[in-house]
Amino acid sequence: MEELIIIAAVVVAAGGGTAAAVLLRRRGQAGPGAPETGGTAAGAEGAGGAAGTAVAEPAAGAAPAGPGIAAEATAPPAIEHPPPSAGRLVRLRSRLARSQSAFGGVLLGLLSRDRLDEATWEEIEDTLITADMGVSPARDLVAELRTQVKVAGTADPQEIKALLKADLLAQVGPDMDRTLHTRPHGNRPALVLVVGVNGTGKTTSVGKLARVLVGDGQTVLLGAADTFRAAAADQLQTWGQRVGAETVRSDRDGADPASVAFETVAKGIEQHVDTVIVDTAGRLHTKAGLMDELGKIKRVISRHGAVDEVLLVLDATTGQNGLRQAKVFAEVVDVTGIILTKLDGTAKGGIVIAVQHELGVPVKLVGLGEGPDDLAPFDPEAFVDAIVGD
Repeated sequence: MEELIIIAAVVVAAGGGTAAAVLLRRRGQAGPGAPETGGTAAGAEGAGGAAGTAVAEPAAGAAPAGPGIAAEATAPPAIEHPPPSAGRLVRLRSRLARSQSAFGGVLLGLLSRDRLDEATWEEIEDTLITADMGVSPARDLVAELRTQVKVAGTADPQEIKALLKADLLAQVGPDMDRTLHTRPHGNRPALVLVVGVNGTGKTTSVGKLARVLVGDGQTVLLGAADTFRAAAADQLQTWGQRVGAETVRSDRDGADPASVAFETVAKGIEQHVDTVIVDTAGRLHTKAGLMDELGKIKRVISRHGAVDEVLLVLDATTGQNGLRQAKVFAEVVDVTGIILTKLDGTAKGGIVIAVQHELGVPVKLVGLGEGPDDLAPFDPEAFVDAIVGD
């Protein structure tokens, strides 16, 4: 009795792809213990030709396929088109209002009392200080507001609210230059260096800033100079791919950050991009060696031209600790602006006033959520409106 042995390769792509060899035995009569068979054997002249199955090339960055494993091809991510920066803070105002309404509500409640005595004014000052405004700015605001209320001779809550709103706006600094200097200089791109400690949302802020600039019609090149943390380079590259921005990174962990930054700027000049943004390692402000390295990065990339922006990323929820970080960074790299993240959460609005008062540099961008387009240019008027209402 003749027997025919057919070996078919069955490839299952779903769930990572596994291969199984199915042995089908046909006899005129099944012998004792012979298994029942079912299914159809694959023909030798299937759609895949004599080889039977076509194996897709693995996507970039994917683990190579092992023996008997077919790698599933990964399509490149679709290029997204972020909204422009204009009006972002207005659109996100409701989130800011939710987090700051308690602060404003306490102030308005105190100022609405029938009698504004010494104890009440002290409570108002304490409220401002506990909102991370800082002692000196809080005392200045209370002294000014107290004088205005006395001169006006008013106890009307709406009039006092208007006075409070004007004084808060003055403390926030509506006249500070919050321009983000990201426009190219002839054939040279604008150079932006982003610094901060780990956990503040620094690398995420770099990715979101790229989206802001792309939304405004600019071309961007990213530099992953945080070479001590491979995940940071991967994260930054993912942000860039989503908006069509290339990322320059080292092919090994622990590479010289200054070298990566230098190469990024050189490539930006070669490609004629509008803006180069360099992400740096999360620096501990208490570690002198790490801060020296940060200074080196700035000096090295300055060989291509002056650095247009040094943006310090601060977590708005860290209060006075964030201010101490800011002072040390400002001494090393001449910070030109602040990116204040997590302002939509448990942060207290006074941190905006405090950090500007301590550094003399403006808050330029604020993070108001975890969405990709929740980074917004800071608008003093919209910020104060969110605290005390229209």
